[in-house]
Amino acid sequence: MAPLLHLVLAASLVALASSKALPVLVPVTKDNATSLYTIPFSYGNKLVIDIGGPLVWSACQSGHLPAPFPCDSDDCRRANAYPIPGCSKPGCGNGARKDKTCTVYPYNPVTGACSNGSLVHTRFVANATDGINPVSQVSVNAVSACATIKLLAALPRGATGVAGLAGSEALPAQVASSQKVAKKFLLCLPRGGVYGDGVAIFGDGPLQLTAQPGTDYTQSLEYTPLLTRKDNPAYYVSVKSIQVEDTPVRFPPHALDTGGVVLCTRVPYTLLRTDVYRPFVAAFGKAMKAQNATSVKAVAPFGLCYDAMKLANTRLGYLVPGVHLALDGGKIWRMTGVHSMVDVNRDTACLAFVEMKGVKAGDSKAPAVIVGGFQMENFVLQFDLEKKQLGFFKLPFFTNCGQFNFTRSA
Repeated sequence: MAPLLHLVLAASLVALASSKALPVLVPVTKDNATSLYTIPFSYGNKLVIDIGGPLVWSACQSGHLPAPFPCDSDDCRRANAYPIPGCSKPGCGNGARKDKTCTVYPYNPVTGACSNGSLVHTRFVANATDGINPVSQVSVNAVSACATIKLLAALPRGATGVAGLAGSEALPAQVASSQKVAKKFLLCLPRGGVYGDGVAIFGDGPLQLTAQPGTDYTQSLEYTPLLTRKDNPAYYVSVKSIQVEDTPVRFPPHALDTGGVVLCTRVPYTLLRTDVYRPFVAAFGKAMKAQNATSVKAVAPFGLCYDAMKLANTRLGYLVPGVHLALDGGKIWRMTGVHSMVDVNRDTACLAFVEMKGVKAGDSKAPAVIVGGFQMENFVLQFDLEKKQLGFFKLPFFTNCGQFNFTRSA
């Protein structure tokens, strides 16, 4: 009987493995006009990725009626968990008014505008994936907010709304709940243009790219704690120091702790608060001077620019001092010239870090650093919402996020 029992157990394990839900895959496209990233959502609609946004929302369609979500329902509570500054304060009132239809407040992550709207039922149409290519189409039931068309201002042409990726009513949480996949999502943001689309995977990896078949890049991830705040769903990391060519920049005491370091896809280049920006730029400029780089007149919004024709260009971008973020847990987020320098014209390359405007030095209400999309491109970033950790890995120079195989297997 023992061999038969072993056979039954083995068959059961195979059945369980084969029935495991596959993660959900969508391509990520960079809009070169706005430097924002979009994903297809459902039947021709595309939404702008807002890595720190708490809601999925789109412009109201004709015939869309508010879903029957009472304003004291769990969905309504989750959708209003993070009030947006400047928007109306969510509230249900008292007594019988608790039965009224839920009102939510979607906002535009670029302009900061917000409006009131209603919750509606929708579908997120994507593909299941084995981490190598798409396997089959899936239709994920979801809840989104219906907003006025005016809220689309400054978003990429053709965008119909925003896909928030942070919070309990955001897209990753809804996919995990509907598809029974892990509470994780992976982003590989594309550089755009000829480099093709990047990829987003909701659920647990793997991730393989065509330039190096058989290599699962999620196995190379390094991890650092992922931090959140009670009043803000955005993803923060703890940065112990910023280094220029392995030498820590000297900042005022606790400058990086005050306000924290947040990841953001709504800004193209990393923003530094004044008390962080100025010492950093001074250190980078000093290191460039030691390399005899030829500085030129700065081109807004950048503060340091150089004669691109006199900079050595390599497979890792311009040969300039490395910029490193020393993270909690002893990990280092390393940026070479391809992530620290941007060509503004044929002859000029600028340091791709920008000083925050309208924020005073040391202001705890503003992050010390907002890591922008340019610095995250061609990194594999995995957000593990269960373990509250960020996995990151810089892709080798011979590959990029646009090399995922989006052709469905037979």
